[in-house]
Amino acid sequence: MAPATAAVFRCAYALPLLGALAWRERRRYGPAVAGDRRLVAVAGVFFAADLVLWHYAIEDIGAGLSTVLGNLQVVLVPLIAWLVLSERPSGRILLALPIALSGIVLISGALERGAFGDDPARGVAFGIATGISYAIFILLLRRGNRDDRRPAGPLFDATAVSAVVAVGIGLVVGDVDLAPAWPAHGWLLCLAISSQVLGWLLISVSLPRLPAALTSLLLCVQPVGSVLLGVVLLGEAPSPLQIAGVGCILAGLLTVAGGGGGGGGSGANRHDPARRSSRTAPDTEPVQT
Repeated sequence: MAPATAAVFRCAYALPLLGALAWRERRRYGPAVAGDRRLVAVAGVFFAADLVLWHYAIEDIGAGLSTVLGNLQVVLVPLIAWLVLSERPSGRILLALPIALSGIVLISGALERGAFGDDPARGVAFGIATGISYAIFILLLRRGNRDDRRPAGPLFDATAVSAVVAVGIGLVVGDVDLAPAWPAHGWLLCLAISSQVLGWLLISVSLPRLPAALTSLLLCVQPVGSVLLGVVLLGEAPSPLQIAGVGCILAGLLTVAGGGGGGGGSGANRHDPARRSSRTAPDTEPVQT
């Protein structure tokens, strides 16, 4: 299935359930601030780019390695916040950057012949672009949703915009197919419900409440799991140097995540409208899903 087609239907199939949850939030807490919704809409543009680029990376270097590269946003978010929002990164961020960059070089196959993937170098380029797009999406989504009582509303807005933008990207590239075909769309429906709805809502609710040390370990589950499942289920065979690159990137992620502060804080405080969070970015960023 073409990248744009997968992105369109992953978002479209998630909209009915997200819409129902967003409607419930609106009835309970009132309408969201218009300016915040505009930021979330822009975030949706970058999420569409993230999904399309990620699927192109999958075509070139497989599901496992492309997912690891997509999680570079954990390192990239603080750097972009530094450049755009003047939020100075910690020393851990600066330490993690060369570690992650070395992992990128190893995954790209630049240091060997016969690296796994149809085009490892191009796949790494798509993977880096995925991480950048995802990092901008995270920053804008956090800016546009500073009330953590409303996880579904902003996610619905961003997902709706992403679906429309993905259609536009597909029309420009010429690879979008809007006619449902089974069983592929059955898998996309499962992806929409599991990742776009349940996954993102669980991330939004749980990460602010978890201790930083536990969050750091959980960060590794998805990229490591994607590599292992790629090998077991899809027959992917990364070279030893590419596996070493995965290790470098994971080390970079843990270096960044290990610098987070404590976890949750009082649940009551988080649901008090007078004590809405003013943070623009979490101590630990959600992984690429």
